[in-house]
Amino acid sequence: MDILYKIFLDPFVQMVTAPDLLVQTLWEGMVGGVLYALIALGFVLIFKASGVFNFAQGIMVVFAALTLVGLYNAGISAFLALGLTVAVMFALAFAVERVVLRPLINQSDIILFMATFGLTYFLIGFGQFVFGGDPKVMITEQLYLPKGTVTYKALGGIISLQKLDIAAAIIASAMVAGLAVFFSKTRIGRALRAVADSHEAALSVGISLEQIWVIVWFAAGLVALVTGIMWGARSDVSFALDVIALKALPVLILGGLTSIPGAIVGGLIIGVGEKLWEFYWGPLIGGGTDSWFAFVLALVFLLFRPQGLFGERIIERV
Repeated sequence: MDILYKIFLDPFVQMVTAPDLLVQTLWEGMVGGVLYALIALGFVLIFKASGVFNFAQGIMVVFAALTLVGLYNAGISAFLALGLTVAVMFALAFAVERVVLRPLINQSDIILFMATFGLTYFLIGFGQFVFGGDPKVMITEQLYLPKGTVTYKALGGIISLQKLDIAAAIIASAMVAGLAVFFSKTRIGRALRAVADSHEAALSVGISLEQIWVIVWFAAGLVALVTGIMWGARSDVSFALDVIALKALPVLILGGLTSIPGAIVGGLIIGVGEKLWEFYWGPLIGGGTDSWFAFVLALVFLLFRPQGLFGERIIERV
C-alpha cells in the first residue's frame, strides 16, 4: 500500500501542498511545448503541401543554427548573419525543389520519404565539413536575446522565470500564430490548401506546384532557424539538437499530421506532460522519464486514436 500511495497519491499531494513548484513546472513545460510545436509545424507545412514526411526537418534546425553562428564567427555582424542565414534557407528550399522533389513527382510516398533521409545525411555531412563537429555557442547577446532570471513571490513560494524562456515563448507563439494566419487567410495559403487536397486539381486551376513547394520549404526553413536559435540559446548548438527535434514525432501523432492547430496542442501536451511526469513521478521510478514519456504517450494514441486529436480519419474500402 505504501508503494501504491507514493506512485498514485503522493505526487498529487505535492501539487496541492507546493503550488509554487507546480506553477514553475507548468511554465517550463509550456515553454518546451511551444518549441516542440514550432518544430512540428515545419513537418506539417511540408506534408500538407507535398505529401512528403520531411525526416530532414530536425537537421534543418541544426543546419540553420550552425549557419548563423558560423557566419557570425567569420566576422559578419549578427543581424547581417541572420539575414544571410534566411537567404541560405531560401536557397536550400529552392535546391530541394529542383534537385529532390521535381525529379520525383508522382513517385510513391516511400520514395519521397527516403529522399528526405538522403537529404538528412547530406546536410549532416555538409554541415560537419563546413562548420566542424564541435558544439558552438549561440549568439544570444548579439541578437539582443535577454539573459537572467525574473523572480516572483507567489503561492507561498518563489517562482523563477528565465528571461530567455519568456522571450522564446513569445517569439515562438508569435511565429506559430503568424504562420497559421498566413496559410489560412492569404492567397498563398488557399493555394497551399488546394495543393494539399489534390495536386491534379491545383494544377488544373493554374497553381504552380513548384512555387508552392519552394514557399513551403522556405517557411519550414524559417521555422527551423527560429527553433535552432531558441534551442541553441538554451544549450549549445550541436548536432545533438537533431535528437531534440525527434520529439516532434510524438507531437505529430497527438495532434495529427495535417493540422496546424494540432501541432500547437500536441506540443503543449507533450511539453507540459513530460515536465509534470519527470518532476513528480520521475524520482519514484528511477528518473530519466523525459527521454521516453512522449513516445509512450504517442504509442497510446496510436492504439486508440491513430489519426490524432485533429487528424482526419482515413477510411479505405477493401
